[in-house]
Parts: sequence; C-alpha cells; structure tokens
Amino acid sequence: QVQLVESGGGSVQTGGSLRLSCAATGFGLDSYAIAWFRQVPGKEREGVSCINSSGRSTYYEGSVEDRFTIARDNAKNTVYLQMNNLQPEDPAVYYCAAEPVCMGSRITPRPGFNSWGQGTQVTVSS
Repeated sequence: QVQLVESGGGSVQTGGSLRLSCAATGFGLDSYAIAWFRQVPGKEREGVSCINSSGRSTYYEGSVEDRFTIARDNAKNTVYLQMNNLQPEDPAVYYCAAEPVCMGSRITPRPGFNSWGQGTQVTVSS
C-alpha cells in the first residue's frame, strides 16, 4: 500500500522540542519533494515546510523559519521535521504530503491532492 505515515507528535511545554517523522511505505521517497502541513480545528491546512527530492533546497513558512528544520534520509525513506522552541501558535495536527507546490514561503498541496494521512498531534502547554 502506497502511503505516508506521520509520527513523533506529543505534548511539550513552551520552548520545548519535538521531531516529527514522515515515513513512506509502498514507494521510494527519494524522487519526490515532500512538505509538512498543519491544521487546527476550524482553520484551513497551512504549509509549514518543504524539501526537494535531493534535500538541497528547503522552504519554510515565515513564523517557523528560525525554529523548524526539515531534513530527509532517503536511505530510510523518511522525511523529518525538527521543531525547536515550540510556541503557543504551533499546536495542530501535522501532516506530510508528496509533490507539493513550494514557492518560497508559500507551500501548498499539489492541485487535486486529497490523500491525507492520519497526521500526528502536537500540543504545546505554557
């Protein structure tokens, strides 16, 4: 079965860190750009970060640019999102998706994409 599976979420205090993982099953991740998105109830899903297939190019939404780092290990078929200094505006369900449209800080799913996984929940408490 071809899918991306998110994991690594949890509950941390403000200023804490988490590392999210996006693991591919059923296909090789190395040919695809991958992006992380997040969504809170009642709001649209927003693009957080994007990495190209080689890992040489990365993009970030403005509010996370100095705190989050996206990376990939194609040998492990996994993309990571290291989140440091988590803030009250960061809690959400985080999702990953392949073949996003990444234009600087504007990160969107490819047109017609609707195969979201279950995501992983991130909670930040003060």
